[in-house]
Amino acid sequence: MHNFLSIYYACIVNFHIFEIRIMDKSKSIDHQLRATWQAVAKMYNEQASKHDSTMAMAFVLLNIDIEEGTPSTALGPLMGMEPTSLSRILKSMEDKSLILRERNPEDGRSVIIKLTKLGKEKREISKGHVYQFNNKIRESITEKEMQTFFKVTEIINKLIADKKIYSTDISSKAV
Repeated sequence: MHNFLSIYYACIVNFHIFEIRIMDKSKSIDHQLRATWQAVAKMYNEQASKHDSTMAMAFVLLNIDIEEGTPSTALGPLMGMEPTSLSRILKSMEDKSLILRERNPEDGRSVIIKLTKLGKEKREISKGHVYQFNNKIRESITEKEMQTFFKVTEIINKLIADKKIYSTDISSKAV
């Protein structure tokens, strides 16, 4: 216990001496993004569970071309998903008769993921939930607020893609 109190006291002294401020997490951009996404994911998973599905399965359904199907190798990058995770989801979807795999006629080494009749029905349900969510948000905020939201997310993504968040030497700038 003595060691803990010594460390605790040292931290308080350092915060005071060096005027280190602890950021209020409710004002942290990454906290707001993470908390909002977790709430959205929970909401979508609750809706999906009513249809014996998951948000991840619904996301896959929405990313498969309804007429032609989609090459399995294109789905992962399209969705930003690792191959192992995608394979598990596809297996589960196949077990539930939502999709089927067909040999790619242009490349015999790959497969095309196609929606079954049930998969197409579940896709429409998923699409309905996405529209309902988007419509409710758009009803609740102004067009200017929506444009600002998209502009801010575009800037965040660009800064990350251009690697402008962190320099090579962050030790002197961190905290």
